[in-house]
Amino acid sequence: MDNCIFCKIAAGEIPSSTVYEDQDFRVILDLNQGMKGHMLILPKEHYANVFEIPDPALGKAMILAKRLARAAKVGFEKAGEPLDGVNILQNNGEAAGQTVMHYHLHVLPRIKGDDSFPVWQEKSVSAEEMTKICENIKGGLEA
Repeated sequence: MDNCIFCKIAAGEIPSSTVYEDQDFRVILDLNQGMKGHMLILPKEHYANVFEIPDPALGKAMILAKRLARAAKVGFEKAGEPLDGVNILQNNGEAAGQTVMHYHLHVLPRIKGDDSFPVWQEKSVSAEEMTKICENIKGGLEA
């Protein structure tokens, strides 16, 4: 897409701190570091969200996320900064926090106590509501 900033970054038209690149993906350090080492996995093809990305590309993105999480852990530990965990996060639509409408995965190295990750408020749901929700989702699987 001509106006998509992530398409331009993935194509190398806009400079970035590239961590990894292959024929399908470019991985960059996010300019807005949620925490040190915050990476974005960008497909070179444009897909707006998880509803559009083909299954093979989606699978490859997750495999790449695992590889990058492992690389961050090893790299940070070699630098004397042990990593305590990693978040792999993906948002779909404005209501879910997606600000750039180009599918991307966040890989977020975590250090205990960094408290940079948003936490949602847990909601109490009745057994009846849980049954209804479960039925609705199962019905969607058949569509």
